[in-house]
Amino acid sequence: MQALCRVARRLYSTQPPERAASALSKIAAAARDASTPMAVRERRERKRAHLKPPSDSDLTSSEYSRYRRALAKGELMDQRGRDLTEAEWLDALNERRTRLRGLKVTNKDGEKELQVVGQRIYLPNIIFRMVRNNTPAGKPYNPYEATFRVPMSVTKTDIRSYLSSMYGVKTTYIRTANYFSPLYRKYNGSKTTRSYRTYKRAVVGLIDPFYYPQAMEDMTAEDRKKRMNWLNEKFALDALKRWRRHELVRTSMSGSKNWRFTGHLRRDKILKAVARNRTRMLREVEDVKEELAEKRSQGVPIFSDSKNRSRSSKRKDGILTN
Repeated sequence: MQALCRVARRLYSTQPPERAASALSKIAAAARDASTPMAVRERRERKRAHLKPPSDSDLTSSEYSRYRRALAKGELMDQRGRDLTEAEWLDALNERRTRLRGLKVTNKDGEKELQVVGQRIYLPNIIFRMVRNNTPAGKPYNPYEATFRVPMSVTKTDIRSYLSSMYGVKTTYIRTANYFSPLYRKYNGSKTTRSYRTYKRAVVGLIDPFYYPQAMEDMTAEDRKKRMNWLNEKFALDALKRWRRHELVRTSMSGSKNWRFTGHLRRDKILKAVARNRTRMLREVEDVKEELAEKRSQGVPIFSDSKNRSRSSKRKDGILTN
């Protein structure tokens, strides 16, 4: 009877119990809130003042409203008749959010055991490509968030199961967005798409921080040079870039018979190369003029071709014949 009266009395309770520390760190929670979509933020800002959480609360506006509603209904009472604190309720909510579909928890001999009730997939042939997070200029990099490019057919449940099974990564949230390839015009006038430009972006929240390798623009000059040397040694990036430019010019100048690749594509670089060649030719002409003037001053005969030079050498030796 006392329990029933307590439940009835707690149906109209509005005083939450004392707060405790949540299992999700404050840094991870702040990173999660920072990645919230703009539409969700605007909806939370429109909430009334008494529905917004206190400044020291770890709950968002929506979570705070759900917690107060469940507390007023008496749905947060445990077996001992004690109401769950905000941290305990949030931990239970996060555990439910990050649960793996297709698994069933069974109690066997007093111990919890996971039983797979979904379809097992062995050796999945899907590719998860990890990319750097989109960080606005002047903002710090978010280590509690990871971005992947996955196939269009992969769902959030598949992403959570894949990361947990293959790498043991625990996630707090998953947000996806589909990107479709634009239309490209072919040489015959028809339009087509490119498969590599169509993908799904998955932004995954992490419990443990992961620091992506430092970007090239954030490195020092020495580290950047070492990184570029390593990339050129392993992947020959400069050679690939040079041959890509060569093929581009070759295909565009295929009708010219005397065409040869000089390594220059831009007009300013072409003009600079022409000026350098002209300067080099003028310098060679000046060197030849100085050499001829020096020979004239010494009385050395000068011949215009090799035939006259050979006849002169024979005349000196006295063996000139008809």
